[in-house]
Amino acid sequence: LFPLAVRGSEGLYMVNGPPSFTESTAFQRVSGKNCKALAFSKDGSLFAWCNGEKVNVVNVTRAELLHSFDLPKTVCLEFSPKNNVLATWQAYATAKDGTAGVPNLQLHDLRTGKCLKSFMQKKMQNWCPCWADDESICARNVNNEVHFFENNNFNTIANKLHLQKVSDFVLSPGAQPTKVAVYVPGSKGAPSFVRLYQYPNFGGPQSALANKSFFKADKVTMLWNKKATAVLVIASTEVDKTGASYYGEQTLHYLAANGESAVVQLPKNGPIYDVSWSPNSVEFCAVYGFMPAKATVFNLKCDPVFDFGTGPRNAAYYSPHGHILVLAGFGNLRGQMEVWDVKNYKLISKPVASDSTYFAWCPDGEHIVTATCAPRLRVSNGYKIWHYTGSVLHSYEVPSDEEMWQVFWQPFLDGVFPERAVKYQAVPSELPSAEPRPAQAYRPPALRNKPVTSSKLHEDEPPQNMKPHPGGSDKPLSKTALKNQRKHEAKKAAKQEAKADANQGPAQDKAPQNALQNVVPAMTTGDPEVDKKIKNLKKKLKAIEQLKEQAAAGKQLEKNQVEKIQKEAALLKELEDLELGV
Repeated sequence: LFPLAVRGSEGLYMVNGPPSFTESTAFQRVSGKNCKALAFSKDGSLFAWCNGEKVNVVNVTRAELLHSFDLPKTVCLEFSPKNNVLATWQAYATAKDGTAGVPNLQLHDLRTGKCLKSFMQKKMQNWCPCWADDESICARNVNNEVHFFENNNFNTIANKLHLQKVSDFVLSPGAQPTKVAVYVPGSKGAPSFVRLYQYPNFGGPQSALANKSFFKADKVTMLWNKKATAVLVIASTEVDKTGASYYGEQTLHYLAANGESAVVQLPKNGPIYDVSWSPNSVEFCAVYGFMPAKATVFNLKCDPVFDFGTGPRNAAYYSPHGHILVLAGFGNLRGQMEVWDVKNYKLISKPVASDSTYFAWCPDGEHIVTATCAPRLRVSNGYKIWHYTGSVLHSYEVPSDEEMWQVFWQPFLDGVFPERAVKYQAVPSELPSAEPRPAQAYRPPALRNKPVTSSKLHEDEPPQNMKPHPGGSDKPLSKTALKNQRKHEAKKAAKQEAKADANQGPAQDKAPQNALQNVVPAMTTGDPEVDKKIKNLKKKLKAIEQLKEQAAAGKQLEKNQVEKIQKEAALLKELEDLELGV
């Protein structure tokens, strides 16, 4: 069983995971609306929460209370990777007389229960110190420099990384040696940059493992892969000066620990919604471009491996084992999900989780939770547990006068759950399918009794494998080459269609005129200026035809519309002359 912690106005409780989905009796429900924060340890063995009076820490398996700290205003909690330290943060407040407030970030020793150290930490953003996975190093950003402590000795600063103005840093995951990615925003015409260092070699730019500078960055997100060989940097500006997007402008950069760096070329313009590393550390998926968004998997050379085409999506989630990828459209999208088998690039299922504000894979790599939580949405709060094949196994919605604030799977260390073979058949479920009824498109009264004509705002792009064919050229085609290839394919298709038409003979004569126009290429005179004039004349004649139809239907025409109709003969003569080349 892998419990799911649930926090809301109904209190804090745990629900047993698949297959039972009953409330856990091992953890006593905490009633009341005062639970402000919760956290599991990295291995899932410890659980902490603040109930508005104290911060309690329990052993999950033995359901035993280990510590209780008198910190009623705690709003953030975090365990160190090896469960030696619990970090707590309370909102910073100055004293009434304007003097500095008391330290609000506490680090507690979980063996003795003593407070190891207290710090002043005004901002909630990046409040928590960062540990290396073996806890040999812990780091904090203090006044634009990074302070390093060793072996949880917080009374001595073992090392400092000082650059002009470090605004963010991320430690690499995994074993020693620990690497550090630091971001320095640009100023006075100088570019922003991200540098990679190996701890403790911080002796100037020459000691950096890699360096990437770029303009257009108000903030960055840095993502290490699991093996700590590379970092992806999403650089974004608050405002897009071209006015093309109100999301600002984003670029995606790649830095490797061996010194290589590149800009990831995204084939579609628009925002970068999400970037996610595969747990195998050799591929990553980006979701980007104006809606409908594209999603593409890239390799470490930043070459596309597989393109999922376009769709209503803004997030990508790899399963813990990396064998399944979910592309989803949450937030301002309708909750459509696409579940893909990554090894074979085959679509497994397309479930829909409407109004979801949260998504998380269960550590077993088989199950998923989606939830609608307040304050993002204050109605229809609840959660659903799915199997990745699209079946809803359990669903819970809170009463209409209650709210749900957070759901969280109990974590487990890698390797606890083995990877299972991918299933395509939906697993059985007692709950009905969550497929929503497709909403009927609005049709104005004048069109309601007429046949439906399909009109698309955009053409959807299908998925395609971007891996080079064996024996073919390894180099991906350039944009021009791709354009020419598409033209060639379109010509080929037109020829085949023309052949088919010739074979079918008179039966095809009944096809509506506009269908024929789609197949037959427009005649050209060879002179682009003349072609342009012909096109404009045809446009005017088409408009006159429509006006004549309206007049025949009894509509009263305006004076200028009547004048247009009178010019028809002259326009026809002009068109004839141009087409004959007179």
